[in-house]
Amino acid sequence: MREAYSGLRDKFREHVLRLALIASLVAAAASAQDMEPRAYSRAPVGTQTIVLTYGFQHGDILTDSALPLTDVSVKLNSGVVGYARTFGIFKKQANFAVAVPYFHGWVKGTVFEEQLEVKRSGLGDMRLRFSTMLRGAPALSPKEFAVQKQKTLVGISLSIIAPTGQYDPRRLVNIGSNRWGFKPEVGISKPMGKWNLELAGGAWFFTENGNFFGGARRGQEPLLSLQAHTSYTIKPRMWVAFSGTYFRGGRTKVNDVVNNDSLSNSRVGVTFAYPLKNGQSLKFAWMKGLTTRFGGDISLYAVGWQYTWF
Repeated sequence: MREAYSGLRDKFREHVLRLALIASLVAAAASAQDMEPRAYSRAPVGTQTIVLTYGFQHGDILTDSALPLTDVSVKLNSGVVGYARTFGIFKKQANFAVAVPYFHGWVKGTVFEEQLEVKRSGLGDMRLRFSTMLRGAPALSPKEFAVQKQKTLVGISLSIIAPTGQYDPRRLVNIGSNRWGFKPEVGISKPMGKWNLELAGGAWFFTENGNFFGGARRGQEPLLSLQAHTSYTIKPRMWVAFSGTYFRGGRTKVNDVVNNDSLSNSRVGVTFAYPLKNGQSLKFAWMKGLTTRFGGDISLYAVGWQYTWF
């Protein structure tokens, strides 16, 4: 009888760990699966931008049907402070951006008949991005920029996730990932009157977390990222964009044991930018999971304030 009870208890603990791992996976995937229209756009040298954004994500976490996990859901609030600056490099337009997020949220689920909940709050991993245009966007002053006609843009970028977020190896679920992430990407933006089409493709590469829960080593395979955006300019600085993204890969392993958690996610979204006075603007965004394999069927609502100056 004791052996049977002990075995059931061990299985229960195993599934609790699986639930926490799934929550960790969703948090990591959400941080890597960004969707940003007009990421490859023209701007004069010396343009600086400050952004404050609030986002709310909620939805169901999709799990393996063979596991006794049901009604798994997540709610996540986030606040982001960001700064970006445009400059010239080798006579080409370039841009550098940095963003620091703060998260507060929880994940709930039922293991067998036990209702479980995990809550976390704190600073997330810092995001860095460097981009430069290879074609269609030379480094121009504001006066030169005002008279140049729009052309097809071809650019490259490197996004970095730095392990600056809250992390405790004694906890299985953390806000920070305790690893580096690197995403090289190529983007093309083609203007057609008031319309603009944008395509971007890249992949996330992750270093190993050598201090995972219990002193384990956790790694993750590359995560392919594809984005498509169609935007329409209603009037200067006012526009709406319709977006779609696809992510594939990212299977994880712990101590060389490979998990069956490879992602295959598609999402759609809408972004609306509304101009205010004195270089200020508001941005509203909505994103929804369309088809998913593992990870989460998550909806995102976000509102941001932006101030731009030269």
